[in-house]
Amino acid sequence: MRPNYKKIYYDMLKLEHPEKLKDPKIKELLGKLNTTEDILNFNEKIFEQSKESQINNQKLKTYDKKTMLKLLQYQQKHGFSTSYMSRKYKISRTTIMNWKKTFEEEIEQASNAGE
Repeated sequence: MRPNYKKIYYDMLKLEHPEKLKDPKIKELLGKLNTTEDILNFNEKIFEQSKESQINNQKLKTYDKKTMLKLLQYQQKHGFSTSYMSRKYKISRTTIMNWKKTFEEEIEQASNAGE
């Protein structure tokens, strides 16, 4: 079971930043919190983070299967190296390689379907 991020962020904004709830862009983004990537992007746009909190938060990130596959397909489509993806998304190279091993068949199927 997954947390209801829409409700969590709505309640946080209501308590801490009620003026942000009046912004139509924020309301639109709040309604589109479907993947881990959406949630992370929303969080970055709404709350300014210090370098220290960014480093600590990076250690606690988890990714859902949909986001992992999306990142791996993006990497394959554009021919990016694992090192590049690691730097760009601040994910360890080992993690990316583990994702590749885990979802090898699904990535292959997606690339064959796209041809």
